[in-house]
Amino acid sequence: MTSEAARLGANGLPRFEDLPLRKQDPPYSAWGLYGPKDELGTLNRLTDENVVAAARAEIQTGRRFCLDHPMGLESKMNFFHRAKFHQQIVRAPEPIMCNDDIWTFNSQSGSQWDGLRHFAYQKEAQFYNGITMRDIHEPDAQGQRSICNGIHAFSERGIVGRGILLDYHEWRLKQTSLRPFSPLQSDEISLAELKQVAQDQGTKIQFGDILLVRSGFTQAVQHGDPAVVDTYRTAPDPAFCGVEQTEDVLRWIWENLSAVAGDHPTFEVWPETALDYKLHEILLSGWGMPIGELFNLEVLAAHGKEVGRYSFFISSEPCRVVGGIASPPNILAIF
Repeated sequence: MTSEAARLGANGLPRFEDLPLRKQDPPYSAWGLYGPKDELGTLNRLTDENVVAAARAEIQTGRRFCLDHPMGLESKMNFFHRAKFHQQIVRAPEPIMCNDDIWTFNSQSGSQWDGLRHFAYQKEAQFYNGITMRDIHEPDAQGQRSICNGIHAFSERGIVGRGILLDYHEWRLKQTSLRPFSPLQSDEISLAELKQVAQDQGTKIQFGDILLVRSGFTQAVQHGDPAVVDTYRTAPDPAFCGVEQTEDVLRWIWENLSAVAGDHPTFEVWPETALDYKLHEILLSGWGMPIGELFNLEVLAAHGKEVGRYSFFISSEPCRVVGGIASPPNILAIF
């Protein structure tokens, strides 16, 4: 059969084998799937129906957990020499009793969602749906600044739906025969291990899930030897643990998830890769999938362990900065 419908896989998506959808586009890309001007990418999987179903199934006790690190924590978590968070408190002239404050920070210096302007296909120099650096940086014919692929598109509908935590760190602590693993090195979390974590937790993955991976990176940075951590943090080319960069991982993400995030700086292992392309390129620029980094998953993991449940409702509204590159997640997990 040669009809378009015959080439669709599970959940009505094009099959992973058929990516890229157009031969002239970069490898694995799904440009045009939701139209040439789409700026939501895989967040289109979070339909109204899916959000309602997630809320009904997952909100049972009303317990809520913030997954943002405090602004300013990047004194320990800041990498790539990004500008740190700074707060200036301004007192109004007397006799008025009033205060304002002024914040300045790099939107990627702490907990963050990477938006679709952040990391392009490096060889092709193109972002999601073929947007170029010129499209982003140069004004249009009317002199207006570009807003294409801005993170404001995420904020208008939110990143909202069923979330799952795969607590890899807790799972490793229970193992006795696994290879050594350091969150402060370029060590891989394999797809087989993630699937084993899900099985051991009793966590069933559903289409459209928002995946959170606890690698143990936060624990290593906050509780490790300060001198070792500081040397590591200020290295010119730091390496990070993360999910293995393989075609099997790509297929699994494509067939199941709407967004991915972790407690570490890059989600995927960095810089090692078994592919010609980094996951950052394919997820962000190929599929329009948000990548969350440096999420605070410690209290969430403790609660999941206590109640024996690692699925929950996620509500995240990135800052509505028109044309923005990235944003703090402003995220709650609700049980």
